[in-house]
Amino acid sequence: MTRAVAQLFWPAFWVFLADQASKYIVVHMMDLRTLGQIEVLPPLLQFHMAWNRGINFGLFTSDGSAGRWILIALALIISAAVVFWTLRAKPGRWATLSAGVLVGGALANVVDRVLYGAVADFLNMSCCGINNPYAFNIADIAIFAGAVGLVLFEPSKARKKGA
Repeated sequence: MTRAVAQLFWPAFWVFLADQASKYIVVHMMDLRTLGQIEVLPPLLQFHMAWNRGINFGLFTSDGSAGRWILIALALIISAAVVFWTLRAKPGRWATLSAGVLVGGALANVVDRVLYGAVADFLNMSCCGINNPYAFNIADIAIFAGAVGLVLFEPSKARKKGA
């Protein structure tokens, strides 16, 4: 395995594993799917069961199976494009790690859509008198962090710094 492939694969693997393990523990073992809500560190952190049939924050929600499969296909196409771009463009280490984190999160949410028909979201954080109505998961964090990393560590920016 080349260094670039390893820098892409291992973050994707660990994000995927962490997301799926956390969902299994919280949703199934702690039975959040039945309880609906578990207070962890109130009011900062609670587990709140939400089945997301759309993209982030429930945008483009679809109860039909066509929407589900379109979102699965879209996530797979974007993941493949990120992997292809990373291996072809050979960005720096941080951009490659960011790509792996993004791909791991996207694939973890794809597994949810295949298994459950929706993404299992359960993390809910509120603070300072602001009640956050949205739930998310580790994969969502990874997708966001990976996308930010790709913007910050994009290869043309790295070249400009070195020039």
